[in-house]
Amino acid sequence: MRHRILHHKSCVILLIGFLFIAPSMLICQVQTAPSASVETLTIDQAIALALEHNRTLANARLSVDEYLQRYKAFQTFRFPSIKFNALGSQLLSDFNFTLQQGILGQYPIIGPIPAQDTVISSSKGFTALLSAQVAQPISQQYRIGLDLNQIKAKQQSEEQNARLQQQTTVYDVRQAYYQIVQTQVGLDAANEMIAYNKELDRITDNALQQQATLKVQSLQVKAQLANSQYQALQLQNGLASQKESLNDLLGRDIRTEFSVTPVPVPQGAETDLPTAQAQALAQRPEIKQAQLAVTGAEYGVRAKKAEYIPDVSVAFSYAAPQNFDQFIPKEFISIGFLLTWDVFDWGRKNHEIAEKTLQVREAQNNLAEAQSQVLMDVNNKFRNLQQDRELLRATQLSVQAAQENLRVETNQYQQQTALLSDVLNAQSSLAQANSQYQQALSTFWTAVAAFQKALGGD
Repeated sequence: MRHRILHHKSCVILLIGFLFIAPSMLICQVQTAPSASVETLTIDQAIALALEHNRTLANARLSVDEYLQRYKAFQTFRFPSIKFNALGSQLLSDFNFTLQQGILGQYPIIGPIPAQDTVISSSKGFTALLSAQVAQPISQQYRIGLDLNQIKAKQQSEEQNARLQQQTTVYDVRQAYYQIVQTQVGLDAANEMIAYNKELDRITDNALQQQATLKVQSLQVKAQLANSQYQALQLQNGLASQKESLNDLLGRDIRTEFSVTPVPVPQGAETDLPTAQAQALAQRPEIKQAQLAVTGAEYGVRAKKAEYIPDVSVAFSYAAPQNFDQFIPKEFISIGFLLTWDVFDWGRKNHEIAEKTLQVREAQNNLAEAQSQVLMDVNNKFRNLQQDRELLRATQLSVQAAQENLRVETNQYQQQTALLSDVLNAQSSLAQANSQYQQALSTFWTAVAAFQKALGGD
């Protein structure tokens, strides 16, 4: 009987030693190279793929190109407009011209021309009038330039929106990647616990057959094994969903298999708060967008005031009647100035200018609000990063303390000065400390990514 108890104790000690080195084994397992058929994806590679293939980011960039095409299209209003018109018609009634006697002059020998009242009737045949006009805008160039500046400001605003979407995409990829790393580590720990519980279940069954333990202890071990298997399955399913989400962010087939690599813990303190605030105010896309909105609104006011200037163009016109009577000239050619001026508009322009002026004030208020929101965001992310860095340091110390406690309890158990329950409690404390450390590490990574996004850098 004593031999069976010693054998049982030796197996338990081996299991405890296995659990003591499990944290270091987890790191080794995460770093182990996967099979050749599975892609190993680093976080830098994931970010590069997302920047190239993310669909939401691609749409934001397409919006910039749309405004570029709009700008180029509006530029054509600076050039001469060339118009051609063709009118074909069939007269439904005659129209007559009456030349009164002598309307063309009185001559001593010939007499009056015409000699008597003459009526000229048109035919009812098919006629056509062809005309062409070339007009070069002159006074409109100033207003066109202001409108182009407005479109340019909107294009630059869309560029800032694309930058914001790029930063959001990078942040989302980092978060998704960190979650996968954390879940993978947790899954490795769960698999280690399953292996431990299986071995403990085997030892307990042998001890129960030899009547060296109680039935309730065997059932407790089996329940612990079943629970660890359930936790592993839960983590495995969560890991699959997380990988699908990351693949979607990368703009590729969600069924693409890959593995992740550990992310080193950033060392060193973050930048000081005043420097961070200055960087954010200079770099954040939201502020640049608000500034461009003010600029665009100011151009809008100037463009609306420019509508008071008459439209003056240099115009060349050509008209050619077809199939008319012989007395109608075959062509009309002219060159000169074309002026269009809306002289009286019942105060419409004044109201529109007042509206545009209010839009400028609104844009200025939005700029001040954007600056305030950015500063609050940077301050909040800075404080969170400080807190999460301290939490990470605290959990690291907790893991070291739990490891040392397990070592002490194991030595005392070998010397028969501690109970097995004390060792198991120490092992449970170490597992809990490791879990808290992994959670703190994930939170810290997320805080780093959020702070980098808050600074607005590319």
